[in-house]
Amino acid sequence: MMTFDAARRRDMLTVEADRYLAVALANVTREFPSMSPFVAMGPGPVPAHRTSHPAFYGSFDWHSCVEMVWVVVRLLRRFPAAPSGAAARGVLDDLLTPENLAAEVAFFTGPEHRTIERPYGWGWCLTLAHELDTWDDPDGHRWGEALRPLAGHFAASLVGWIPRLTYPQRTGLHPNTAFGLTLALDHARWRAGRGDDGLLRAIEGGARRWFAGDRDYPAHYEPSGADFLSAALSEAELMSRILPVAEFPGWLGEFLPGLAAGEPGTLFRPVTATDTSDGQLAHLLGLNLSRAWTMTAVANRLPAGDPRIGPLLTGAERQAVTALPHVVGSDYMAEHWLAAYAVLLLS
Repeated sequence: MMTFDAARRRDMLTVEADRYLAVALANVTREFPSMSPFVAMGPGPVPAHRTSHPAFYGSFDWHSCVEMVWVVVRLLRRFPAAPSGAAARGVLDDLLTPENLAAEVAFFTGPEHRTIERPYGWGWCLTLAHELDTWDDPDGHRWGEALRPLAGHFAASLVGWIPRLTYPQRTGLHPNTAFGLTLALDHARWRAGRGDDGLLRAIEGGARRWFAGDRDYPAHYEPSGADFLSAALSEAELMSRILPVAEFPGWLGEFLPGLAAGEPGTLFRPVTATDTSDGQLAHLLGLNLSRAWTMTAVANRLPAGDPRIGPLLTGAERQAVTALPHVVGSDYMAEHWLAAYAVLLLS
């Protein structure tokens, strides 16, 4: 196998960028089918998904739409000459308006909806906010400004929630605590650089409280049947970004002691999705990509010559090549979100 390094991954994304951009654009403007989380406080009609979420109504569900909008922004930012670039700007102009995003804020600030999309969707919204806030582009500035009230609401909500969370969720699904906080971390650091370090302190404090003492994680039990995340690797990725450079290799050695030998084998072997039209089974395609992403991220934060780097990058490549052919042209239950994990990995 060729080395699955950052340069090779960038080359792979360059080849696929416009296809990924096109599929993301098609999905974020596809209203149906849709699945809308909503808490009814009494009898009466339930509002249409697009009524509650005029900015993020596509891609089947709210968090998938947010992450696919992030795909559009990230690819437009990195490939401004892409053939779909002009269409992308038009779609973002239609979605990311102050009026649309005010409606999103109104939904999530309602007391009945205060826990919906926590922490996965919240983290993806902060990832999108960070992408826009760090892009030197007039449109990006405008869209970022429109998104800022919603991002501010989720940042404040995380600051309030993290200290109350006695136990983290170690799961391969949306409630995974480590993955949600990893998504929020870049935005937290961006806020800290502007004088508001509350979110950063909350994330760092929570991560150390929950995970710093973890040892011999039972990753051989992964995966469960509908996982799209590895609980073990999501935790390792977060701690690689929280712990000082000198501390992380030792922590990782105690947390997953078999990595240099490619153990546990279940963590390094690609998983099989037998039916991509089944939304739960299709999650396994994302598991291959999210594992590949976290493996490369962990490898990149180990010192040169560390014996774990080679097995991690080899495992990442095996899983990536299994899942990447499904990003475009598979069933909608995979296609409405899978590009987000491909772009995380390849960019």
